[in-house]
Amino acid sequence: MNERVSTVPSPAPWSVRTKREARQAAIKSWLEGMVYLCPSLLLFGVFLFYPLGRTMYLSVFHTDYQGHPTEFVGLAHFVALLQDASFWHSLKATVLFAALTVPTTVAVSFGLALLAHETRKGIGIFRTIFASTMGMSVGVASVIWMFMYNPAIGIINRLVSAIGGTPVSWLLDQDTALYAVAAATIWMNIGLTFLLLLAGLQNIDPSLYESARIVGMSYWRQLWTVTVPLLSPTLFFVTTVSLIQALQTFGQIDFLTKGGPVEATNVFVYAIYREAFVNYQFGSASAQALVLFLIIAIVTFLQFRFAERKVHYQ
Repeated sequence: MNERVSTVPSPAPWSVRTKREARQAAIKSWLEGMVYLCPSLLLFGVFLFYPLGRTMYLSVFHTDYQGHPTEFVGLAHFVALLQDASFWHSLKATVLFAALTVPTTVAVSFGLALLAHETRKGIGIFRTIFASTMGMSVGVASVIWMFMYNPAIGIINRLVSAIGGTPVSWLLDQDTALYAVAAATIWMNIGLTFLLLLAGLQNIDPSLYESARIVGMSYWRQLWTVTVPLLSPTLFFVTTVSLIQALQTFGQIDFLTKGGPVEATNVFVYAIYREAFVNYQFGSASAQALVLFLIIAIVTFLQFRFAERKVHYQ
């Protein structure tokens, strides 16, 4: 008697079905995530990745006055850059500018934040005043400081004359121009830095200060053992952002000094701008831009590698 063989396939083992379903769920989740990321990836691609790739491409070419590549030169622009005294002068000016502005901005903003954190009547008015520079554009702020630095009618020279000093051409003297621009930059950046530090102070648990007072800690002892450690993430953030901004300074330089006098304020970004849009040397400017990108990347890496060790996250 012939036996009929069943043609119905046996069901897959439970473990195989589970793995297949898990794989399908993972693929579905990945595709769903990519759909949400597409707008961001599109913006990054258009405004970050493409310009970076284009800059790398132009850095190895000579270009015409419209920026079109004309001749492949390899690393010639980078070699010429390292042999250019103007490049090293710009680098020195940029480092000095950052050294002047970053620590001073953070220190002054921290002091103002400590004052504004006190619960006193009318403190809101002072908070508004301290943060007011945040709402002012670089152009408007630069014009204000340009009038203040004016050798003839500027209020700063009037104050100098009032105390018996000699008026100074702040923006026209190569010995004072960079310091004058740095002072204006500190004033421009205090608003945002102050606001971030004040927000960080307000997030510290007040009970920690009560405990510190109970054990007899003085104000300064509380500041260094409670406030600074708990505020260190915010301090690290504002220091990193301020340093990157200092290395990318352009607006106030363009308004106040145009890189002069005698290239005293010709910081790196302004040197790149002049090379590209004044001298029309887009290949050389692209090489300088890549060097600046590398410097910022290295500085940021070193900050996260070493400075972040002292950050205390709650």
